[in-house]
Amino acid sequence: MFPNVPWCRYADDGLVHCRTEHEAQAIKAALAARLAECHLELHPDKTRIVYCKDGSRKGTYPTIKFDFLGYTFRPRVVKNRKRNSLFVSFTPAVSAAALKAMRQKTRRQNFRNRSNLSLNDIARIYNPVLRGWLEYYGRFRPSAMYAVLRHFNCTLVAWAMRKYKRLKGHKTRAALFIESIAKRQPNLFVHWQRGIVGPFA
Repeated sequence: MFPNVPWCRYADDGLVHCRTEHEAQAIKAALAARLAECHLELHPDKTRIVYCKDGSRKGTYPTIKFDFLGYTFRPRVVKNRKRNSLFVSFTPAVSAAALKAMRQKTRRQNFRNRSNLSLNDIARIYNPVLRGWLEYYGRFRPSAMYAVLRHFNCTLVAWAMRKYKRLKGHKTRAALFIESIAKRQPNLFVHWQRGIVGPFA
């Protein structure tokens, strides 16, 4: 019905790239009708028309961002390295929901209370997870991942405070302790290898 309209899908989530709002409305109506024939319906909260606003698109619309597969797509100020100038582009970065889910996963591991583990044990257990996050969510605007990685570093500080009696109740001292290990063993954790070392407190 719309052979020239690019689209993409993952499981039951999908995107259709339209040239005009009129085209978007027509496709939305056609999809709703086709799904109804199959006794299905479009998700009422997820289904919406989004204006992909950037520096070249001057229109004003109520919705200018959307989430898809753990990314938030919205207007952002980016740098043109060739011209050394800033401009507004419609680009992806890890979503707030994905960041929250990653922090929750770290909390569920409860490393801060697992004083039976060594730092090498934690690295062995969690490096595959950290690597997966960085490879997927760090592909676009990797600086957006810093909040999650800082949270993990702070978890290591809490672990050190519980692991070593001399550090109990001394957050700053524990932070300096973990930081000194990061300097001596920068390859211990995946994000340390990439220079994402601090802050630890």
